[in-house]
Amino acid sequence: MRGDDRHQQGMFSYISPEARVPPDHPLRVIRDLVDEVLHQLSPTFARLYSRIGRPSIPPEMLLRALLLQVLYTVRSERQLIEQLDYNLLFRWFVGLNMDEPVWDPTTFTKNRQRLLDGDIAQAFFTRVLAQAGERHLLSPEHFTVDGTLIEAWAGLKSFRPNEEDPTDQPPPDDPGNPTVNFHGQRRSNATHHSTTDPEARLHRKGPGREAKLSYMGHVVMENRHGLVVRAQATTATGTAERDTAEDLLEALVGEQRVTVGADKGFDTPEFIQALRDLNVTPHVAQNTSKRRSAVDLRTTRHPGYALSQRIRKRVEEVFGWLKTIGLMRKMRHRGTDRVDWMFVFACAIYNLVRIRNLTAAVA
Repeated sequence: MRGDDRHQQGMFSYISPEARVPPDHPLRVIRDLVDEVLHQLSPTFARLYSRIGRPSIPPEMLLRALLLQVLYTVRSERQLIEQLDYNLLFRWFVGLNMDEPVWDPTTFTKNRQRLLDGDIAQAFFTRVLAQAGERHLLSPEHFTVDGTLIEAWAGLKSFRPNEEDPTDQPPPDDPGNPTVNFHGQRRSNATHHSTTDPEARLHRKGPGREAKLSYMGHVVMENRHGLVVRAQATTATGTAERDTAEDLLEALVGEQRVTVGADKGFDTPEFIQALRDLNVTPHVAQNTSKRRSAVDLRTTRHPGYALSQRIRKRVEEVFGWLKTIGLMRKMRHRGTDRVDWMFVFACAIYNLVRIRNLTAAVA
């Protein structure tokens, strides 16, 4: 018998969002991990908020919502609020009741600076990494370092000469999308800047590639399970990858000798010597195209060197996830501090997904 196509406008439901989410849903494991991290961060949150005044939205809820935005590739806070309004899965994960009103999209803008000032992204990342260590998922002696370009939220039309006075320019033909002809002009970061995002830099990853206003994201990956152990975003320069890699490794390496794999872009005498000074064996790919490689036979003759060269390519999986899923292909925030905050936070979420997958495989 065919059922009736009825349109019911209102109803009472006695089923909670907890009952709606399947017991084996992947988000259940991730939420348990996140709740443990947020519980550990509770004293830090308390120091960021005043003890008097009207209660604000719990920072735990805001961070869970931002986590969903990255995990489900929701491209704007406005769309995220729309999802929270009717998506039961999102409401359950964040902790909203069925009839609880959602927030205004500007809530994230107003609260992001407080979370930025408290360096919450780095604290969140550190505690997620500690959970991986408790599950014996980290390698203490074999790592890979690499960097990738992150396109800035600014177009090439905003890249204007430093000495240009906006008041002397004729009114644009289209205020929203003016016609700009910069063909034949020599433009560089020394003579130009972006009026949209002054901290973005014109950069390209390699010869023959298009130059874009960009930032640069850096990660140090442990080689056992491909988890990110250090992450940072900086301005994009020709030496940013090597300079930042030295800083990240210096904070990571202890007295024990470790190996660090990298691509041939890191094969410079200065970087190799800096690694050796840090008690690091440089498993860097040899660049013999134009000059003699700084990585000599005392390193390449060992079987571990070939193994590091094979495993180091897994760092591209990290960048692939960050750009395909984690909203890192083109930033939606401006300024190095905000870009770094979101990059570190996205790397922490990548680690959460890896921990969930690795523990599920063991189970």
